[in-house]
Amino acid sequence: MARVLPFKAIRPNKEEAATIAALPYDVYSRSEAYAKVKEQPKSFLAIDRPETAFAPDVDIYSDEVYSKASEILESWIAEGRFIQDEKPCYYVYELTMDGRTQTGIVACASIDDYASGVIKKHENTRADKEQDRIRHVDTCSAQTGPIFLAYRADSNIAGVVAKAKSRSPLYDFTAEDGIRHRCWIITDMMASALISSTFGKMDSIYIADGHHRAASAVKVGFKRREENPGYTGDEDFNYFLSVLFPDEELKIYDYNRVVKDLNGHAPEELLEELNNVAELIETSDSPIRPNEKGQWSMYLEGTWYLYSVKPELKSDDPVEGLDVSLLQNLVLEPLLGISDPKTDSRIDFVGGIRGLEELERRCSTDCKVAFAMYPTSIDELFAVADAGLLMPPKSTWFEPKLRSGLFIHRI
Repeated sequence: MARVLPFKAIRPNKEEAATIAALPYDVYSRSEAYAKVKEQPKSFLAIDRPETAFAPDVDIYSDEVYSKASEILESWIAEGRFIQDEKPCYYVYELTMDGRTQTGIVACASIDDYASGVIKKHENTRADKEQDRIRHVDTCSAQTGPIFLAYRADSNIAGVVAKAKSRSPLYDFTAEDGIRHRCWIITDMMASALISSTFGKMDSIYIADGHHRAASAVKVGFKRREENPGYTGDEDFNYFLSVLFPDEELKIYDYNRVVKDLNGHAPEELLEELNNVAELIETSDSPIRPNEKGQWSMYLEGTWYLYSVKPELKSDDPVEGLDVSLLQNLVLEPLLGISDPKTDSRIDFVGGIRGLEELERRCSTDCKVAFAMYPTSIDELFAVADAGLLMPPKSTWFEPKLRSGLFIHRI
C-alpha cells in the first residue's frame, strides 16, 4: 500500500513565488539555461542549473558547480525569499493550461514504495542523467524538483481538494507561457488523515513524468541509509517530493518522430513499402493529425499522408500494441534502419506541444521525413506499468510542466 506523507515545505514567500517558480531543469539546453538565468537571475533555474553562475567552459559536473547550488539555496533562505512551514502539511497544486485544469496533492512518497513496485515506472533511466541529479540532491540536502505521479481518481481525495480550493490560495499567478498556477495549504487534521488513509489503500501509483528525478532521489535516500545505519525509516531522506494527480484530469500529448534520411530509399519506394503495413486514408498539402489509435501521419516531400495500420498487424500486448511500437517495428526499423531509437543519431523526437508545423520546419532543415503520432493514453501507460513492462523511449509528453522552486523538501 502506498505511503504518502505530509512534509514541512520550504517554499517562496508570497510576493516572490511567481519570480522564483521555474520550468524543470531538463527542458533547457546549457545555452538556453544561461540565457534564461541572465534574463531572470532570481529564477529557481539558477539553483537547478548552477553552472549558469560560471563561465561556459567550466565542467558542469564539477564539485564547485553543485556546491554553488547549495550556496544559492541557503542564501535565498537566509534572505527570506523562502519560508518553511512549522508542521508537516499536504498542499494542493493546480495548473490551468488552455482552459483545462489539473489539480494535484503535493506530498512525499516513499523510496520503499518505489523499490517494491508500489510506485510504478514505465520507462528506463540513463545512469549519466541520474548521476547529475543524485549529486544535486545530495549536495543541497534537498529535493528541488517534484516528481509527477498519477493515481486512479478517488472521490475522498477529490472532496478534500475541492474544500481546500474554496479558500484563498497561497499562490496565484500566471507564468509567461500563459499557464496559471495556484496553490493551497491543507492544515485540517481530519482532511490530512483522510488523504493519508486513502493513498494508504492504493496498491499502485504511477510515475507520469520525472523518472530520472525519482530514481535519483531514491538512490540518495538509500545512500543516506547506508551513512546512517541506525535510521528508523521516518527520516526525510526516506521520502521524495511528489505531486500526485488523478488520472481523469491528465492529458498526454503526442510525441512525434523526425528522421534525417530515407535509408537509401527514394520517396516513391518508401511510399510503396508503406502500403504493405498500413492503409493510406488521405493526403493533403496541409498538416493532418491522426484522430484515433492505430493511425499515424507522415510528412514527406511537402505532402502529408494519413495511414492506418492494417488490422492483422496490430497487437493486444501492452507494449507491442502501442502506436509508437507499431511505427518502430513496422516502419522505423525495417524500412528506415532505426534499430535502437535511444542511440541512433538519425532520429529525433518532437513534443506535440510544438505542433505539426515544427515537423514541417524540421523537414525543411535537417530531416527528410516526419511522423505524427496519436497520443498514448493514460490507460495504456497504466497497463504497461501494471504488467511490469517499459514503453519505448519518448512515448509520452505531459503538459503542463510542474514548476520547480514552489515546494522544496529538505532531507
